[in-house]
Amino acid sequence: MSPLALALFWGSAAIIAYAYLGYPLLLALLGRLRRPCHTADLTPAVDVVIAAYNEAGCIEAKLENTLALDYPADRLRIVVVTDGSTDATPDLVRSYAPRGVILLHQAERQGKAAALARALPHLTGEAILFTDANCALPPRALRRMARHLADDSVGGVSGAKRVAPAGASQGENLYWRYEGWLKALDSRFGSVMGAPGEAWLARRAAYRPPPPDILLDDFYASVEMAARGWRVAYEPEARSLEPASPDLGAEWQRRVRNAAGGWQAVARLGCVWRGGARLAFQYLSHRVLRWVAVPLLLPALLVASLLLLPRPLYALLLAAQVLVYGAALAGWLLARKGRQAGWLAAPLAVVMLNAAALAGGWRYLRGQHTVLWPKVRP
Repeated sequence: MSPLALALFWGSAAIIAYAYLGYPLLLALLGRLRRPCHTADLTPAVDVVIAAYNEAGCIEAKLENTLALDYPADRLRIVVVTDGSTDATPDLVRSYAPRGVILLHQAERQGKAAALARALPHLTGEAILFTDANCALPPRALRRMARHLADDSVGGVSGAKRVAPAGASQGENLYWRYEGWLKALDSRFGSVMGAPGEAWLARRAAYRPPPPDILLDDFYASVEMAARGWRVAYEPEARSLEPASPDLGAEWQRRVRNAAGGWQAVARLGCVWRGGARLAFQYLSHRVLRWVAVPLLLPALLVASLLLLPRPLYALLLAAQVLVYGAALAGWLLARKGRQAGWLAAPLAVVMLNAAALAGGWRYLRGQHTVLWPKVRP
């Protein structure tokens, strides 16, 4: 039995188990040692910023949803940046001017991060709510997030994310429920490791716009904020709802581009390692291991299992891995036919997530990533 194969197998298995289960359990224990963020009802002046590129199909619904937020109207401004849009999006937003909606438009499209940075000089509020054009927020979402700003140590507040039940949404929702559980644990122990662009609130004094070439602007800005000493809290009741990817192909494209952004963030967020041991521990465990290490170690585990045959233990563990990949394949075939994958959605989500991480990493290393992402939904 090769010592190298043994080390590869058990080292890979230990890191994978830690990343998915050990880290959350450790956080649950360590979180008891730190006070939760102080909250109180307050309504600071908030600018809602929506970056909308060719969103004519949903922008009116988004504006109606935002205007219906349970928040004092005189404390809320809505700014929509439609840079590069070639459809009716700017005109539709302009029609909401009598209701106080502000349009920022230029013909050139430079990416979402650049659009958000261009909006910053036009903002006047104490806080900024970033939200996407294709999602809806519950009426009290902003009030729930604003409560956390009563704590002077809090610089940002991450919302939660859910996907409307359709198409390939089973696997997506499983992922976002797991991610929400981790965000709650991260928030209690220190800071959320990345806020979603669908809904996150930033204290104006704490926010710095990310560089214009950053793919995951929301993730970068929120983690960079934490690296400067601010806490980024989590509010599970601020739950955005967006349409599911229309099919597995579109979901694959979305995951690959997000993974490329994840690899870019790992390469560019060097400030995290200078942000203290607590933040470095969270970032390494939650992001670096899951975005970079685990996707590489899963195939390594499979290869090591083959090298350790025919020992009964490793034959059994190899069979378990083959069963998981077979279940993922069965779930993929069902989803391709438009059928619900049921329990097969769980292994499909795990395998697809890690395969996309490898594809996205390869795209990033080859320099094939771009901030001008193609739309993968109507």
